[in-house]
Amino acid sequence: MEGGVPEADVSAFRECLSLSWKNPYVLQLAFSAGIGGLLFGYDTGVISGALLYIRDDFKAVDKETWLQEAIVSMALAGAIVGAAVGGWINDKYGRKKAILLADFLFFVGSVIMAAANSPAMLLVGRVFVGLGVGMASMASPLYISEASPTRVRGALVSLNGFLITGGQFLSYVINLAFTKAPGTWRWMLGVAAAPALIQIALMLMLPESPRWLFRKGKDEEGKAILRKIYPPNEVEDEINTLKESIEVEIREAESSEKVSILKLVKTKTVRRGLYAGMGLQIFQQFVGINTVMYYSPTIVQLAGYAKNQTALLLSLVIAGLNAFGSILSIYFIDRTGRKKLLLVSLSGVVLSLVVLTVVFHETTTHTPMVSSIETSHYNNMTCPDYSSAVNPSSWDCMKCLASSPECGFCASSANKLLPGACLISNDTSKDLCGSEERWYTRGCPSKNGWLALIGLALYIIFFSPGMGTVPWVVNSEIYPLRYRGICGGMASTSNWVSNLIVAQSFLSLTDAIGTSFTFMIFIFITIAAIIFVIIFVPETKGLPMEEVEAMLEGRTLNFKFWQRRPQPQVVVKQ
Repeated sequence: MEGGVPEADVSAFRECLSLSWKNPYVLQLAFSAGIGGLLFGYDTGVISGALLYIRDDFKAVDKETWLQEAIVSMALAGAIVGAAVGGWINDKYGRKKAILLADFLFFVGSVIMAAANSPAMLLVGRVFVGLGVGMASMASPLYISEASPTRVRGALVSLNGFLITGGQFLSYVINLAFTKAPGTWRWMLGVAAAPALIQIALMLMLPESPRWLFRKGKDEEGKAILRKIYPPNEVEDEINTLKESIEVEIREAESSEKVSILKLVKTKTVRRGLYAGMGLQIFQQFVGINTVMYYSPTIVQLAGYAKNQTALLLSLVIAGLNAFGSILSIYFIDRTGRKKLLLVSLSGVVLSLVVLTVVFHETTTHTPMVSSIETSHYNNMTCPDYSSAVNPSSWDCMKCLASSPECGFCASSANKLLPGACLISNDTSKDLCGSEERWYTRGCPSKNGWLALIGLALYIIFFSPGMGTVPWVVNSEIYPLRYRGICGGMASTSNWVSNLIVAQSFLSLTDAIGTSFTFMIFIFITIAAIIFVIIFVPETKGLPMEEVEAMLEGRTLNFKFWQRRPQPQVVVKQ
């Protein structure tokens, strides 16, 4: 989301609500464009639940971890390209056309995935959806920002951020609703085509962004839209202000030299801004948030909850907390300041990751044993690795699952913590086991699995209001105006690339070193993020843009980050 989600105060939200009867046209513009954010959140969140059922239908996906990661990550790879191309499309063809193109890609991708008859087709559909996500992540907030009254702009653009987390929450609700329907994951992935068609219909009835129209010399069209957005006593001032702003922008573009990466690096204020902005975006992903959002049902199963519906229901709570946290951030960010909110957030993330590390260590080292008697009850269904083992009496559930993707564990019918059977992992064994709640292929039965849910909930509660929002806010404030577009794009791209790396490696890491050690790696990364924030991230709370640039120019290391810096003296020329 280039530019991110600007913060809004309580008064702005009250005025936003009053618009519902004073000028509903403005809310129509914001909500219509905001559907792009809803689709963004839905398509990035829905795969977590759908993956549980895709594994059941395509055995190659179930047995090949890299295929599961690829299905998740292809959308992120597409988003990197979509975000890069989306900037050019926004400027050349307009915000409205960029949103319509994103909707078309969402629609095509959803249809391809719903009709997929192979993992390869799923991957193609995910690429189309990813291209749409990348374009929507830039076009929707940009359109809302440029088509909103100044005094409520922050609140209305924040609506897009809320719709993203709301879309993720909705994806878990839809996943849960279709668990019993024929086709399960096809409905989960295909239903996104509906809001894409709705947004196409709405956007066709709405105008282009007035700022883009003025930028292209279509002043009369732009004025007509502004007269619908602003009260009569304010519209002329806004028209004049916008025209002056566009004229200055055009003059600067004509007179300024071409911006290069080398020039950016040589400019001290830009370089320091990029350290903070890009660093925050990279750490936002590398502390593990999207392992929780993309793989939360899988993590729940690793904690010992085998049933798909149970995993989805518990993950729904996690997604709801994420949406709630995005609302909390709006209220806290201007009260606590960016830096303090980041540090509180990261400290809480460390605490929750410690809980997850300890719990997963316990659940993987204290699992039910494999009983040769229980296993013998299932004729010809014994896991081959168990049958040929030198010392099968030492096998427990985790050793059974780790021995081969071909093996599954059937828990005892009397008590899931008692010794069970190590069987071939297929539908026949699953049916013979008698209950989905007794059949384990990802994690093992555990009496401490509920603590993993507490850890996941704590993670989201701490992450969402701070690290979930502040990196976008800082990136919208920290760069000099003349470099804001290119620097914001660089930071946004670094976020998507980091997102892709983490999503593509999480399951492979859990297979290679175990879930507990994977979360331990995130602990060390989060501690590094805390040190980074203290050293490199300045406090921009309440500072005008010009003062932020002046602060970066003469900035020195300040370990007493909780103390407000002296305000720079503004010299008024006579």
